[in-house]
Amino acid sequence: MTWVVGGALAVVIMPVVMMVAVSGAPSEADTGSGGGGGLKDGAVPQQYVPWVLKAGALCDVIKPAVIAAQIEAESGWNPNARSPVGAEGLSQFMPGTWQTWGKDDDGNGRVSPFDPGDAIMAQGRYDCALAKQVEGYKNRGEASGETLDLALAAYNAGPGAVHQYGGIPPYTETRDYVARIKSLISKYESVDDPPGRIPDGQQMAMPLPGTPRITSPYGMRMHPILHRMKLHTGIDFAAAAGTPFTAARDGKVIFAGWSNGYGNRVVISHGKIGGDEIATTYNHMRSRPSVSVGQQVRVGQRVGEVGSTGLSTGPHAHFEVQQNGTYVDPAPWLGLK
Repeated sequence: MTWVVGGALAVVIMPVVMMVAVSGAPSEADTGSGGGGGLKDGAVPQQYVPWVLKAGALCDVIKPAVIAAQIEAESGWNPNARSPVGAEGLSQFMPGTWQTWGKDDDGNGRVSPFDPGDAIMAQGRYDCALAKQVEGYKNRGEASGETLDLALAAYNAGPGAVHQYGGIPPYTETRDYVARIKSLISKYESVDDPPGRIPDGQQMAMPLPGTPRITSPYGMRMHPILHRMKLHTGIDFAAAAGTPFTAARDGKVIFAGWSNGYGNRVVISHGKIGGDEIATTYNHMRSRPSVSVGQQVRVGQRVGEVGSTGLSTGPHAHFEVQQNGTYVDPAPWLGLK
C-alpha cells in the first residue's frame, strides 16, 4: 500500500486502528459492498483461490472479488513484491502494520508478508477492521460515502485521513487507488453466484440452478457400483459436469476435500435448527472445492462444481442432510415433500 501525505508519496506511521471483531461489520445492504461471494473461474491464480475465498468471507463488506482486485492493484499477484517505500508481499503491508495484522495462517511456523496465505488473511482482517471503523465514522456523522470506498481509502491513506477529510481524502493517489479496485471487481466476481434466498415455506434452497430432475431419491436401493442393497443417504439430481453446486443454507464449512466414496466433497454445518444439529453435504464434485474449512458461506454461494469423482457412474449432484449426525431424507428440507 502506498502512503500519501498532502498528495506527495511518503512513508508514514500508520494511525492506530482498534482491533475489532470482524463479525460485527456492517451488512452489505448498508455499505455499498463490492460484488457477490464467488470468484470467476480462472481469474485468480489457482494456488491462491482458497485463501482469497476465506479472506473474503470474514465480513460482509469485503467479498472475495474485492480481495482479489486489491491484490492486483497492490502487487500484480507477485508474492515477492517490494515497493520503493518498503511495502512487502502480495498485499503490500508496511512492516509496522504487519506486526499488528500478520499471523501464521498457513501454519508453516513463520509469520511473513511474503507467505501468500499469511498476507491474504491479514489483508482480509485489516480490510474488515477498517470497514468497521469507517462505518463508525459514518454513524457519528464524521464521514460520508460507501463503506467499501472509505475502507479502501483507509487501507491506502490511513483511517486518520478518512476521518480528517470526512470521506475519501483529496489525494490523487488514493482516489485513483479506490477507483482502480472498484473497476477490477467485475474481473474477479462470479456472475454465477447471485445472492441466494430460501424460498418461503422451505428450510433450505435448492443447491443447484433451476429445478433439477431427481434421478435417485433417498432410501434403500441397489448400489449401482457395489451391487448390493444399501441406504442411499441423499438425493441425486441430474446436472451436467461443471454446474455450480451451491450452499443450501448459511453455515460454516467443516470439511472440504477428498473422501473416498464421495470424491471431492464439502460438508457445511448450519448449527441448530429446531433444536437439532443440521449439516448438509455436497459430493462427487469434479475438482477441489471452491471453499475451505472454517469459511462462513451464504445460501446460494458456490461451494464447487458438479462432477463424477469417487464412487460415481457419471456426472450428477449427490446432496445430503444430516440431522444430529444421522442422514435423513433431504426432500422435506428442500420443499419437495
